[in-house]
Amino acid sequence: MHGSFIALLLRIANLCRKEFLAILKDPSSRAILVVPALMQSLLFGYAATYDLSNVDYALLDQSRSGASTALVAKLDGTGVFRRAATLATQADIARVIDAQQVLLVLQIGPQFEEQLQAGESAPIQLVIDARNSNTAGSAGGYIASVVADFNDEWRLQHGGAKAPVTIASRAWYNPNLETRWNLMPGMIAALSMLQTLLLTALSVAREREQGTFDQLLVTPLSPMEIMVGKAVPPVLIGLVQSTIVLLVTLLWFKVPMAGSFVTLYTGLACFTIASVGIGLSISAVSASMQQAMLYTFVLIMPLMLLSGLVTPVRNMPEVLQIATLANPLRFAIDLVQRVYLEGVGLLTVWHNLIPLLVIAVITLPLAAWLFRNRLV
Repeated sequence: MHGSFIALLLRIANLCRKEFLAILKDPSSRAILVVPALMQSLLFGYAATYDLSNVDYALLDQSRSGASTALVAKLDGTGVFRRAATLATQADIARVIDAQQVLLVLQIGPQFEEQLQAGESAPIQLVIDARNSNTAGSAGGYIASVVADFNDEWRLQHGGAKAPVTIASRAWYNPNLETRWNLMPGMIAALSMLQTLLLTALSVAREREQGTFDQLLVTPLSPMEIMVGKAVPPVLIGLVQSTIVLLVTLLWFKVPMAGSFVTLYTGLACFTIASVGIGLSISAVSASMQQAMLYTFVLIMPLMLLSGLVTPVRNMPEVLQIATLANPLRFAIDLVQRVYLEGVGLLTVWHNLIPLLVIAVITLPLAAWLFRNRLV
């Protein structure tokens, strides 16, 4: 009894040893065991952060008094906020918010110091870009704590019971700071990318596994024509999936759309084509469906983390901000959110369309080249 149990353990141990050797003898398998975990740990640590640092804000100080200067100095001294613009008129507020130059605008009225000296409450206005509700809420909380410190110091020096400075906040493009208003428009692009990338990555690998790949080689089709045939269905499927998420956002969650469907679908088409180019490149270098799925899942996580969907790109380290320039999802999410929430047109989001087209122009010929080189 005891001997048979030992023999059983030895057989299982030998089988485990065989499996470990099979996994570790392949250099690519060894890399897959270590590199994705290391890369994703670093990305989560640096990119997926809700901490605010170097938050750009604009100042409209109509008082230009000692009291307003003291309040602004406390704000600048936190190390969290960085003044990116000093505005001259109220008309400048929309310009810097719409262009996403700043996260918030602090407006101090012309009678600020006079109201404080008279013992009255002096309101200041805080205009927040609420397209990312989490960041907007955190920034508003930081501002409130700075104002609370200023009020405590003012009471110690000048007396008074009520709060000297009060905050009147306005959240643009998401008045109630609902996370759904920020998340759901971004999901119109993100969810379709997951399926589109997987479908295209599996397309050529499936042909190889099913044995129909050789049949394609004897057809009159050129490698480029085969790539186009492989690309068109995923593009259409991706647009259909984007439409499903759009309808759910509009009709079920009641998130109002301010922009044009023409502008929205122009951007989604460019984004889907770029995603298909990446997926076909993965498919062209994959020897099997399992390998294609593995490469896709390893790639999807960094693309999602570096997209700005959950945490703003501006909060990421500078190196990762540069890395996001190669991520089509970053530009697609920004485009969809601006069209959906702001109602902007093509002339405003052209800077998002150009990178998507560049990625498509690079990845589609690359996929055709990789496919052609695997044919020979």
